[in-house]
Amino acid sequence: MLHKNRVKNRTHMTSFRVIIISFFCLILVGTLLLMLPISSRQRCVTSFPDAMFTAVSATCVTGLVVKDTATYWSLFGQAVILMLIQIGGMGVITVGLAIIRASGRKIGLWQRSTMQESISAPQVGGIVKLTGFILKTSLIIEMIGAALLAPVFCNDLGIAKGLWYSLFHSISAFCNAGFDLLVIKEPFSSLTFYHSNIYLNIIIMLLIITGGIGFLVWGDIGTHKHRIRRYSLQSKVVLMTSAVLIVLPALYFFFFEYDHGTIHDRTIHSLFQSVTTRTAGFNTTDLAAMDESGTAIMIILMLIGGSPGSTAGGMKTTTFAVLMGNMVATFKRNKNIHFFERRIDNDTVKNAATIAMMYITLFVTGAFIINVTDGISLGKCLFETASAVGTVGLTLGITPQLGILSRIVLIILMFMGRVGGLTLIYAAFSGNGNSYSKFPEEKINIG
Repeated sequence: MLHKNRVKNRTHMTSFRVIIISFFCLILVGTLLLMLPISSRQRCVTSFPDAMFTAVSATCVTGLVVKDTATYWSLFGQAVILMLIQIGGMGVITVGLAIIRASGRKIGLWQRSTMQESISAPQVGGIVKLTGFILKTSLIIEMIGAALLAPVFCNDLGIAKGLWYSLFHSISAFCNAGFDLLVIKEPFSSLTFYHSNIYLNIIIMLLIITGGIGFLVWGDIGTHKHRIRRYSLQSKVVLMTSAVLIVLPALYFFFFEYDHGTIHDRTIHSLFQSVTTRTAGFNTTDLAAMDESGTAIMIILMLIGGSPGSTAGGMKTTTFAVLMGNMVATFKRNKNIHFFERRIDNDTVKNAATIAMMYITLFVTGAFIINVTDGISLGKCLFETASAVGTVGLTLGITPQLGILSRIVLIILMFMGRVGGLTLIYAAFSGNGNSYSKFPEEKINIG
């Protein structure tokens, strides 16, 4: 039995390393492609640091950029970025094994296990079918999104350019990447030109939400349709938490940030800001003009991020829900957390606390390093590092100004935000920490 457990744990860790190496290799390939003269509009060689920063940001579906995507990169360079976004959003392993399956090769148990880990599935059984469902559904949603965006972009930019813009922004929004090609006003302007276009805003928001709720929730929706009672506990918690994190910040933005202008503009700005802050990185208004309290709320939302097994990053909605549930249970002197008449085990609470502390440590440490290195205000640094580790991509405009060390910090944070959370999850559930001996117990006072 012990031998079997050792083999199982070794296989588990090996699968994890494959996921890490796959992301690293994709970033390296993307970097080399973006360095080619054909990738830039000026047909010049892009420096390795700039190309790598862009490749990491695209693969980790973040959206932070040091070169404006529309004005600096050529059509080929934009296509490379879009490829990195698509593969990074879906998961390198998921896409790779889908290709293997399409080629007719047999997918073994180890490959299925790796696939399970890459999309945070609860079990190996049915994983190939679930992966096929994810890929098929993703492509359908992206194509529908592109078709719905086409009338707007084709009307403003012409047929050919409009179709390309529609496809690019549909994939970028669904994968929660935040990359854009819109420089109608000025570079790095994101979607500010369309801030009052309710149709485009709604389409982008729906794509962001769909990509951010998680693949497993899709499976429940596809299987049980409107019968919510039959959804898994995770799906119920994800949907409930996502709704709360959209509605409450939107109300705050409506009454305290966007307290001028028409009701129409205030409503659409508030909803869009609430949706995009957690996961996507698009913006329709000037973020630098927001109050400090609004900026602080955005930092919290960016750290929370999307849901497990989704295209989004962050500590995840389920982690936040478990921590809030634990707080309420502690206040009520309950031993366990309860969601929808189901008990949450203590190991899950421990894992949630560990993941939350990891993200907080990373974002604070990174902010201090950037503050000391480049002399930028700590508030802006905290916003930037929260955006990086949460793989969001929003910025207060300081990214292109950062020095090489600060950019390296952001690269590490983006990579950890996309892959590091998996590190904790898999390490926690691998069983490597199990021990048959225990130290003597002694209590300490808390609070």
